[in-house]
Amino acid sequence: MEEIREIREIHELCERAVEMRAFSYTPYSHFRVGAALLTGSGKVYTGCNIESASFTPTICAERTAIFKAVSEGEKDFLAIAIAGGPEDGEIQYCPPCGVCRQVLAEWCSADFRIFLARSAEDYRSYTLDEIMPLRFGPENLR
Repeated sequence: MEEIREIREIHELCERAVEMRAFSYTPYSHFRVGAALLTGSGKVYTGCNIESASFTPTICAERTAIFKAVSEGEKDFLAIAIAGGPEDGEIQYCPPCGVCRQVLAEWCSADFRIFLARSAEDYRSYTLDEIMPLRFGPENLR
């Protein structure tokens, strides 16, 4: 029963990430990304990518979700689902960019789960350690 609940939670998280793509603002790249972040309290924070003509202030879906959660007092993260692809094309298995990986390293443990979702049922699962084995984090500054 616990395993079924866990799979259902993964499916729901992946589905939310896919849905969040609709809110992306991508007039330049036309590459829409949505994210859904599960916290230790069970709350889900969502995000989408938002572009800017000068590109530097552009923010990814993953960082939008994390920063939303942190700004509301959440600091315990369990998993994130990410869905991305061209606005008129198929959703791809979309891994986080380098900047988002660094932000994940700041806030998440080595076993934090990352689901690259094409749909609620079609996803790949990785840990933060798998996608960023040699990372610089807060522990390096101690």
